[in-house]
Amino acid sequence: MHAVRCCGGEAWPALGLGTWRFGEDPAQRGAEVAALRAAFEMGFRLIDTAEMYGEGGAERVVGQALAESLRAGTVRREEVRIVSKVYPHHASAEGVRQACAHSLERLGIDRIDLYLLHWRGDIPLQQTLDGFERLKAEGKIGAWGVSNFDLDDMQELRGLDAGHNCATNQVYYAASSRGVEFDLLPWMQRHAMPLMAYSPLDEGKLARHAKLAALAAPLGLSAAQLALAWVLRLPNVLAIPKAGRLPHLRDNLAAADVQLDAGTLAAIDALFAPPQRRQPLAMI
Repeated sequence: MHAVRCCGGEAWPALGLGTWRFGEDPAQRGAEVAALRAAFEMGFRLIDTAEMYGEGGAERVVGQALAESLRAGTVRREEVRIVSKVYPHHASAEGVRQACAHSLERLGIDRIDLYLLHWRGDIPLQQTLDGFERLKAEGKIGAWGVSNFDLDDMQELRGLDAGHNCATNQVYYAASSRGVEFDLLPWMQRHAMPLMAYSPLDEGKLARHAKLAALAAPLGLSAAQLALAWVLRLPNVLAIPKAGRLPHLRDNLAAADVQLDAGTLAAIDALFAPPQRRQPLAMI
């Protein structure tokens, strides 16, 4: 798996694991913890979560899986990259400190490697950045970034005090949702800012896409693997698909090493045309 330079030049794995919908049903907690432990055993080292997911439940699941994996010797803490996100209504300078403290407690760790503003709310961005910078100075977070920010938001952010410290922008990006390629992604690439793609399988739709499956089969891939490899084709893009079943985890990990040739990329362009004009930022 190739690495992406992120968060001050650290090498981060290009492929991670999302946890949206984890922590919502107590009856599923054991299975979710087991899935994350299996992911660690397979080699996953990047986990994305948020205080919103299960209202803290996903962070608790991640924390339990990480603690058990650490005790078992499966991973070392310094190998794992934990990403979490703060609600916009918690994003005042003091609010992010309190929210981060709660997330740290649920995760059972003393530092969140990357802490994101989940989406833009009503609190002025400068207040959020002030809070993030204080958390970083205190060692509570390693780096900070944003999520669901469009180009105008990123340009405004870049002009604020400490705005140049934004480590990433996590957005919806998939072969069937390519709007960011028109303006946002090129802007981020010019500023050497990694894009973190959530829902790279378009909420599972691409895994069931018949034409994509037909294109993938001669390559020995599933439709989902081809869609994921396509997102990871760019050097400064990370992807965090959610997977809770062992076969999906294995397939995703295998897709991270797939190199797509020009003919395959052209065929995907024919299925899902690149954007020709600016589009509203896709969000879920």
